Amino acid sequence: MDRTLTIPPHTIFCRDNGSGIPILLLHGFGEDGTVWQNQVDVLAAGSRLLIPDLPGSGRSSALPASTSLESLAVVIKEVLDQLHVDKVILIGHSMGGYIALAFAARFPERLLAFGLFHSTAYPDSDEKKATRRKAIDFIRANGAAPFIRQSTPNLFSFRTREQRPELVESTSRKYSDLAPASLTGYYEAMIARPDRTAVLREFPRPVLFVLGEDDIVVPLQQGLEQSWLPAISHLHIVKQAGHMAMLEAPEKSNQLISDFINFVSRL
Repeated sequence: MDRTLTIPPHTIFCRDNGSGIPILLLHGFGEDGTVWQNQVDVLAAGSRLLIPDLPGSGRSSALPASTSLESLAVVIKEVLDQLHVDKVILIGHSMGGYIALAFAARFPERLLAFGLFHSTAYPDSDEKKATRRKAIDFIRANGAAPFIRQSTPNLFSFRTREQRPELVESTSRKYSDLAPASLTGYYEAMIARPDRTAVLREFPRPVLFVLGEDDIVVPLQQGLEQSWLPAISHLHIVKQAGHMAMLEAPEKSNQLISDFINFVSRL
């Protein structure tokens, strides 16, 4: 079921399918909720699966002129409130993981568990901030489509780029019409995010880590360093995947998310 929720000043589009233990999947930067399209049939078969489009993406309203990951976490809390969901498993891809961490910092009582899908609790390094600022300048000068075409291949494993170029191309084409202001606003919010490793240390319930063997955005070693911080940690390394395992290895992604849901449901 497709829902349109009014959360002033936003209008949020959210997919709501299935029944059972609630799980909410958050997309990352330069995407919308359709990035999880390969997970819907499997996960909704045994869970209540919620997949919103963040403000500024997909079918949701525009991103405000000034935003933060914390404000986006509040939007997700309001989504849950309007859908009458008290507690949820929240899994975020990349930037969605940053929002999941911000949510866990502010609303831990609303979480049965959470997951970082190719994401990190570390803040941006100075080098990473400089790279993002260069990207902001590029987007403002050239628009969103050239940026998406240029950056999307780097999200995939070199194996995927060689063996499945059509997947890389279709992903680039799908998200090339995102609003430039959304992309630059997300980048500014990511640059400003704090170190969230304390959230991992203090969260008492399960945390899922999904890492790509060939991920150059969140390198494998960085993910491994964080995986021991939570009290209950589930770690998965997806072989031959870059930053997009939900697309590059959908069957493996579905299985590991399903296993995590089943574990949490037994607690």
